[in-house]
Amino acid sequence: MFPNAFKYEAPESVDEAIRLMTEYGYDGKVLAGGQSLLPMMKLRIAAPAVLIDINRIDDLKGWRRVDGKLRIGAMTRHSELEHATELFDSFPLLSRTARWIADPLIRNRGTIGGSLVHADPASDWGTAMIALRAEVEARGPHGNRLIPIDDFFVDTFATSLNEDELVVALHLPSPTGPAASRYMKLERKAGDFAIAGLAVHIALGSDGRVSDAGIGICACGPIPLRAARAEKALIGQPLTEETIANASRLVPEDAEPADDLRGSAAYKRDLLRVFAARALREIAEELHGKVGVQ
Repeated sequence: MFPNAFKYEAPESVDEAIRLMTEYGYDGKVLAGGQSLLPMMKLRIAAPAVLIDINRIDDLKGWRRVDGKLRIGAMTRHSELEHATELFDSFPLLSRTARWIADPLIRNRGTIGGSLVHADPASDWGTAMIALRAEVEARGPHGNRLIPIDDFFVDTFATSLNEDELVVALHLPSPTGPAASRYMKLERKAGDFAIAGLAVHIALGSDGRVSDAGIGICACGPIPLRAARAEKALIGQPLTEETIANASRLVPEDAEPADDLRGSAAYKRDLLRVFAARALREIAEELHGKVGVQ
């Protein structure tokens, strides 16, 4: 099918984009990578009267260090983060997550900001940003605000953004010590949405104990979820088999999976447990020796 007719706008600045969003209101729809919007338009599930294409806004692209944090522009492509070797030491989860997203064609066009705003509960980036404790920078007619990632997702395909706000960047706190991450995901076929997935980010202090733990849960609830109980169990502990087993058992307690054609809720909970144990063991092995991990 072909989409309905629409007006096309291509602003070249964030301020211009916000002006257009305010002007057109509900009739306007922002186009970033288009990997979710365009298929819905072709099927006429979505029929915006106006497309506001933000691909020409250079201020929304790339990344830089700001005030001790990594600021990633909302229009940064998945593939750019997949191959950003300069970020791997401090933020390995970016590359490890990006490589799991769909296929190379989609990774070349899709954007991190567009993925987050779409707010799919099976969002790879949503799950990773939970683990990294990101903040979403949004700009509207009244200025900028930072939204903690735990407050950003409010329901399936719904965020806390106002109608006239545009996501301009993500802010990631820099780890205070050696860091390692894993992103684990079970799919029906390569490039598919997750049956269940888990993002794990661990940083160690100089004593070899966990100083920061972030665990995001994918496709097991109405929004990407945080395994808060497991995170709490890891803080201040060495990554021993006992610690790993205890934290892994706690991960499913913060999940809300449902029975469906892809598997039962019990099956998905057990997947999360297995993923957590596997990820934490691999992270412990990777970090072994850097700070005297026992």
